[in-house]
Formats: sequence, structure tokens, C-alpha cells
Amino acid sequence: MADLTDGRGAVKRRIGTRLWLAGGWLTLLLLAAVFAPLVAPQDPLAQDLFLTRLPPFWEKGAEAGYWLGTDSLGRDVLSRIIYGARLALVVALVAGSITCIIGSALGLMAGFLRGWVDLVISRLIDIWMAFPPVLFSILLIAVIGPGLHSIILAIVIIDWTRFARVVRAEAMAQGAMDYVASAQVAGRGRIGTMLREILPNVLPTIVVLLTLEMGIAVIVEAILSFVNLSISTDDPTWGGMIAEGRASVYQAWWVLVFPLITLFLTVLAFSQLGEGLKDRFDPVLR
Repeated sequence: MADLTDGRGAVKRRIGTRLWLAGGWLTLLLLAAVFAPLVAPQDPLAQDLFLTRLPPFWEKGAEAGYWLGTDSLGRDVLSRIIYGARLALVVALVAGSITCIIGSALGLMAGFLRGWVDLVISRLIDIWMAFPPVLFSILLIAVIGPGLHSIILAIVIIDWTRFARVVRAEAMAQGAMDYVASAQVAGRGRIGTMLREILPNVLPTIVVLLTLEMGIAVIVEAILSFVNLSISTDDPTWGGMIAEGRASVYQAWWVLVFPLITLFLTVLAFSQLGEGLKDRFDPVLR
């Protein structure tokens, strides 16, 4: 029994560490994005051809105030990363939340109401998932035009099926429980049962999916920026910086590496936050 308790405590400590690290990075990124005008050392759009491809502060030839160096137009890399976080987090929060609401609502109705509602929504999910997501998003942006609203719309249109499928399965499993039958025997209607009984028990799964979806939204925005289908090319985006850095990686590796590391850590943080919440909600570990 003691070994079991110690093992369970070790698992909980690992989960706590994972949540703290992921939450700490995302909090730091959020604060940097919100207070970008105060914390960014330079204007992210200011160009100075006399300061092109300056190395990071620890290398020879660095310039004071340009901590992570400059790109081929003399723009500060650190400042552009900080301002690029604004777009990445806005897309993650807005697109993730809208996708979560739409997909979860449809999945909840399909899983609990069943019948023709489930049939229609399930067939719609199957049709939607037949399209390759990345190619579908590029096609949508090419049709409706680049811009922040277009990116969010493309992510919502593509990824709502992710929520709908999982929530549908969870709602079906919860609908077979005795507490649902008891609520209906007590006179509660189907909609009331779905909202007051099923939804609270499916909510932990929805929260986990939401954090994972935010990481996916950051990746999608970076891909669209990489192929010049995001917002204006003048505005700093992580994908745009990676695309620019790829062309000059042998002359100025820092232009590619630092935004790539930031993108990797952000997506990893969202993923680990989702996995940590999933383990935290696990009834066995509780």
C-alpha cells in the first residue's frame, strides 16, 4: 500500500511540474504580448540597413539593444518575436474558443439526442474529415483572402470536427449512466438533462481538447504565415520570420532559430498543459 501511495504521489508531482512549466511559459508569453510596447527593446517594423544581420548579444559584432540580433532589413528579432506572439495568441484564444463552442455543442447534441440528429451530424463530420486540413485551410484563405478574420474562420471551419467527434463519444457514454436515467425519471426534460447532467461531466474533456486546439491553431497560423497567406507581410509573424530566416540561414542563423524555438515551446506548452489537465482530471489518479 505504501508503494502504491508513493507511486501515485510521484505521478501527481510530475503532473504538477508539467502544468507549472507549461502554464509558466504561456503566462510569460501572454504578458510579453500584452505589454509588448513596454518590453520590446525596439520598434519591430523599424528598418536600418546599417544594422543588417547583427548577431545575438553573446557573439562578436553584436550591437547593444539588439539582444537576439537583426534580420536582413535591420529589424530587431526579439521585438518581432514579441509582437508576433500577439497574433499567435489571439488566433489561439479566439479560434480555439469558437471551435470549441461549435464542435462541442454539435457533439453533445449528436451523442445525447441520438436519432436523426446524430445521423446528420455524424455524416457531416465524415464528409468534412475527408478533406486534408492543411490544404483545405490554404484553399479557404486563397478564396476569402488573407487577414486575421480569415485565419480564424479557416481554423473554425476545419477543426470543429475534432471537438464534435470526441464530445459525441463522451456524451454517448455518459448518456448510458444511471444518473441520467434517474434525472429523466425525476421529470427533467432531455435538454435540461443534457445541459445540467451530461455537460458538467463532459466538461473536463472539452477543456483538455481546447488547450490542444490552441496549440494546433498556433501551428496553422504559422504555416499560413510561412506561405504568405496570413496578415500583411509587414507585420511580424513567427511563420513569416521562419520563412525569411530559411533564405539566409547560413548568413544569419538566428533569424530562423529563435522564432522556431519560440513556436516549438509554445505548441509544446499547450500540448503539455492539455496532457497535464487530462491526467489531473483522471478519476483513478484523483
